[in-house]
Amino acid sequence: MTLRRAVLLTMAVFALQPLAFGAWLAMIPDVKADLGLGKVELAVALLGMPIALIPSLQVAGWMMGRFGPRRVLACALPATGLALMLPLQASGQGQLFGALAVLGMTFAFSQVALNVYAGRLEKSEDIVVMSRCHGVWAVGLMVGSLAAATFISVPGPTRLALLALASSVPGMICALLLPRLAGSETGAGPKRRSLGQIPGVLFLISIFALTIGLAEGAMADWSAVYLAERWPEGAARAGFAVSLYSGFLAAGRFLGDVATARLGRARLARLSSVVAILGIVLMVGPGPILAAFVGCAVVGLGVSVGYPLAVSATAALDDTYEGANIAVLSTIALTGFLIGPPMIGFLAETYSLRVGLGVLIPILAAGFVCAAALRARVVPKTGESGADSPQIPG
Repeated sequence: MTLRRAVLLTMAVFALQPLAFGAWLAMIPDVKADLGLGKVELAVALLGMPIALIPSLQVAGWMMGRFGPRRVLACALPATGLALMLPLQASGQGQLFGALAVLGMTFAFSQVALNVYAGRLEKSEDIVVMSRCHGVWAVGLMVGSLAAATFISVPGPTRLALLALASSVPGMICALLLPRLAGSETGAGPKRRSLGQIPGVLFLISIFALTIGLAEGAMADWSAVYLAERWPEGAARAGFAVSLYSGFLAAGRFLGDVATARLGRARLARLSSVVAILGIVLMVGPGPILAAFVGCAVVGLGVSVGYPLAVSATAALDDTYEGANIAVLSTIALTGFLIGPPMIGFLAETYSLRVGLGVLIPILAAGFVCAAALRARVVPKTGESGADSPQIPG
């Protein structure tokens, strides 16, 4: 199999995995209204995903070494498609919590497997594709949310079922067609490390990714609700905020590999934090509704490259433990992605949703400080220090 085909298949799986999940995000305001939930009640229900996610990530990390990311993806994608149907069947807060817990378990496996495979592909073939892979992931998220917000005349369960089918079946086929990377499906992984053996810089990179994940999760779950509150006459179309955010998220990621080569990981990571802060200021400021929509786009552009940069920097730390390191990063970053929405919900109930989203400003500022850790150099097999600004193959 040619390298080009391997990259295209990897990007295809990245695009297909979030398709139905994007539709679910755009439908959250409808579920909130249908179930008559307040902000705190919705926030508690949303906790189902992170509570199930954390232990699932540990199991997923073990399964990467035992079965390999290809086979884990082939099983996790259809399981996620089925789990996505559960939240729309909920009749109350408790059932919604349970449905999202099941979704969190399946989503964790597919998300970790995607990043482990892409990280190994970069290392084994000496290429830079992570940002573009996450770019097509954002496109998949955008297409799913746009479809859910556009075809509002189609019943919600039908919309979601069609998108789940379009996501899981082709995704499973593409996952099985991915090339086997050397040592990725041997059934035996590297020896276990103690906590003290994990490089400290990994935790700084993970904190940066955590701040980006908090912002991503908050925008994904609350941007449509926030716009619906500020624009009551256009509430039915507020789901387009997710599409706008996802579109600029994708655009930033498609430009991310070029920007990384020119600026380096650390400088680009800091710039991304500043742009995301500017977007939040536009959203929660006293400007017109148009400024809030522009803010959604700016936040999407700002957070776009943060997680791909963190994954590439993590994979570059070590030639032996890249899978284990990425699992640690994914655990921390995805926890932020899923804990962010409930945190915003609690703050919104006590103060307002505007205040809740505004809390992201100091969080992103902390990420700006930790971004220097992404300057960590890889030590290739030749023993020479690698570059903070990796090259894009021609």
